[in-house]
Amino acid sequence: MLNVNDRNGVRYVTLDRPEVRNALNLALIRELRRAMHQAVADGVRCLVLTGNGKAFCAGGDVAEWADVEARGESASFPWVEEMHGLILDIAGFPAPTIAWLNGAAVGAGLDMALACDFRLAADSTRFQCAYTRMAICPDAGGSWLLPRIIGIEQAKRFAFTGEFWSAGEALARGLVTEVHDNAALGDACRGLAGGPTIAISETKRSMETAGARDLRAQLAEERAASERCYATEDFKEAMAAATGRRDPVFQGR
Repeated sequence: MLNVNDRNGVRYVTLDRPEVRNALNLALIRELRRAMHQAVADGVRCLVLTGNGKAFCAGGDVAEWADVEARGESASFPWVEEMHGLILDIAGFPAPTIAWLNGAAVGAGLDMALACDFRLAADSTRFQCAYTRMAICPDAGGSWLLPRIIGIEQAKRFAFTGEFWSAGEALARGLVTEVHDNAALGDACRGLAGGPTIAISETKRSMETAGARDLRAQLAEERAASERCYATEDFKEAMAAATGRRDPVFQGR
């Protein structure tokens, strides 16, 4: 259900249930969580989530939910708990994360992409919040992530109506970072994976936690983070490259 491979310092995690448009059943969610934890343990410098086939992810597995509902086990079924854990795993990943949206991103599949740092979409990709079409509300982080990425009014419109957005519409409204063909993904990933990993991680963390601090406290946080960066081999390499008038070669240390 999941393929994991490394190329040029980038870990690619590919959802592999193309027969159901990579729908998220409980087993796949748990496999994704294990893959995220392993990527942290391995010190991955950039992580890409994508899907096999014509869709990125169709959201929750409706067939699985129908079976659970038929058995009267909805209240005890741990899908939501595990999905919440996965969203937190993705959002808290220390290195850059990219959702390569090779096809439709719907419901919880869209929320999974929203938890990534960047969303690169193929020009054929379509997007749908989808929850209200199933008479439920967002349950995988979308109510928190979506307004922060596209603004409250656009988020309400998208969620209330359940309408589809094309890749062009998603780009215009800020839902995706870029729209490209497949070839562009490699360039974007190489740029992130080849960067100063610790400095990028410190920047990511300080930006994402800045809302909990005032400016004075944030400046203190930046100072502490900078001191950690000064101690890295990448900082020494950057200084040597600057004085030597060459491009730095970062090792992520």
